[in-house]
Amino acid sequence: MKFYNIIIKYRFWLSLLLLVVAVVLNVTGTGFWPTFPLYFVAVIGLFSHFFIGPLRLIQEPMEQGNIEEVERILNTIWFPGLLFKPVRSTYYTIKGNLAMMKQDFDTAEKHLKKSTELGAPMPEAEGANKLQLGMMAMQRGDLKQGESYIRAAIRAGIPDKESEAVAYLSMCQIFMNKREFRAAKDFFRKAKACKPTTKQVLDQIKEIEKYISRMPG
Repeated sequence: MKFYNIIIKYRFWLSLLLLVVAVVLNVTGTGFWPTFPLYFVAVIGLFSHFFIGPLRLIQEPMEQGNIEEVERILNTIWFPGLLFKPVRSTYYTIKGNLAMMKQDFDTAEKHLKKSTELGAPMPEAEGANKLQLGMMAMQRGDLKQGESYIRAAIRAGIPDKESEAVAYLSMCQIFMNKREFRAAKDFFRKAKACKPTTKQVLDQIKEIEKYISRMPG
């Protein structure tokens, strides 16, 4: 596995080296067909570098929380528009998440919208993207857009119960603001049914619970 990662890491330069060696051998009398395997491997390497990219290398630094290394790997993708569609979608998702970590919400929204337009490789990833877009819309005070994105996230499927609870709580707040209390209570019950455990989500549930029991409907 590590050897394969090394190949991916240096694939572009190794491919160029093989191409140069093939050309030199070809013009110095070896001929085309004996050097064909070198040409073939070089072309495959260049093709995979530009159309598949090095995203496989991101897993380990992501797990280690090494954001600088993740950004360095992403920066080696010079032409993201050439990546195959599922790979490009993942690329923009990661870029969006990194921008969110830096509190750069405008850039995060731009990248996540690109990922959503391309279509996430897995429905759960699409749901997570749309949930993040919905949360950012709510932060801007655009509740209509926020509701649209969060509904789409719930339909697509959300990968974990904590995020699902956040989606239902957000919908609860939207409907409380619209004074549609029956729907707000329904979303609140769904949020609790997710049985979240993180402190932030539990605190939000306790805060809403103070008011929701006094609402009509």
